[in-house]
Amino acid sequence: MSLKIDIDEGASAAPPFEQVRAQISEQARSGALPVGYRLPTVRGLAESLGLAANTVAKAYRALEADGVIETRGRHGTYVAAAGSAAERELAAAAQAYAERARRLGFPQETALDAVRDALRAAHGEG
Repeated sequence: MSLKIDIDEGASAAPPFEQVRAQISEQARSGALPVGYRLPTVRGLAESLGLAANTVAKAYRALEADGVIETRGRHGTYVAAAGSAAERELAAAAQAYAERARRLGFPQETALDAVRDALRAAHGEG
C-alpha cells in the first residue's frame, strides 16, 4: 500500500494542488490508503512530484480542513479516521442548506434539483 499521485499538466487539467488533494482524498476514502497511513512530508512529496512545496502544503491544508488527514506535529501527517469530521461537516452543511431552502419557500424537489446541479458542476459533469 502506497500513495500514488499522477499530475496532469494539460491545459484543461485542474490546478496541481487540487489534483493532489483529490487523489489523496479518493485514496483515503476508498481504503487504498488506510486510516493511520503516514503520508510523505510536504517537502518529500513535492520533490517526488516535481511541484513546489507550497503547492503540496496547500493540498495538505485543504485535506486537513476536510477531515481527511491529520497532522501530529513533528510526528507527521496521517490519514484520519474515515468519516469523522468530514461527515459531520457535510451533514451540518446539508442541514443548513435544507433550512435555508425552506425559509426561502422553495419546495423540496426544487432544492434537490439545485443540489444536483451544484454537484454536477463541482464534479465537472455539467
